[in-house]
Amino acid sequence: MKQIFCIIIVLIGGHLGHAQLFSKERVTNSVDNIDQKFLSWGYFLGFNSYDFKFDYNEDLEDILVDNSFGFHLGLVGDMRINNHLNLRLEPGVFFTTRNLRYDESYFDGMEFNDADLLREVKSTYVHIPLLLKFSTKRINNFKPFILGGVSAAINLSSNENNPDDNSAGQFRMTGSTYFYEIGFGIDFYLLYFKFTPSIRGVFALNDEIVRDADPNSPWTGNVARMQTRGVFINFTFQ
Repeated sequence: MKQIFCIIIVLIGGHLGHAQLFSKERVTNSVDNIDQKFLSWGYFLGFNSYDFKFDYNEDLEDILVDNSFGFHLGLVGDMRINNHLNLRLEPGVFFTTRNLRYDESYFDGMEFNDADLLREVKSTYVHIPLLLKFSTKRINNFKPFILGGVSAAINLSSNENNPDDNSAGQFRMTGSTYFYEIGFGIDFYLLYFKFTPSIRGVFALNDEIVRDADPNSPWTGNVARMQTRGVFINFTFQ
């Protein structure tokens, strides 16, 4: 996390100096008219950290989630509504891995080994959000904004239709997930393009776990609901 924020600071710091963002006389950039276009395009790349939120049927020990930083990239389509409001479509591909660690109490009275206490959940999402972007008035060469909206994602690694379940070592999730998203960022108007770092939170609306054939399965039997939540750090270029 510290390395990522250092990279952000270096990138922004270098561009701030180049574009003279805080000078009284604003630099005339070649992207000055980009906000007046009805349609504009770009691309983004960044880092993500996915987690799970669990609700339980019984009060047992929590299932622990070891999450790590993943990578994502995608395209941006922006439609101008007025000077402060834009509608955005940002389809992308997201790669992430989460490890689930189960407490031994889930296997009470059952034989188990160390491998049964761990489930690796690799996910590749095709993520398609529809967002509203609310921007402030432009100040010299930067403009803060907030955004929010809804999204749908297809999990290409869900194993939803796999006939094997956790008894054979296969953790399964639904193939489709629906989210709501909120975030904030700053548009920086540079000499040849607009650079936008932003942070966004995503929260699943539906239950994503596919339960095992055994209703008393130690891996899924006590889970009433499992939902993805995550944080995206995006760098957008338009």
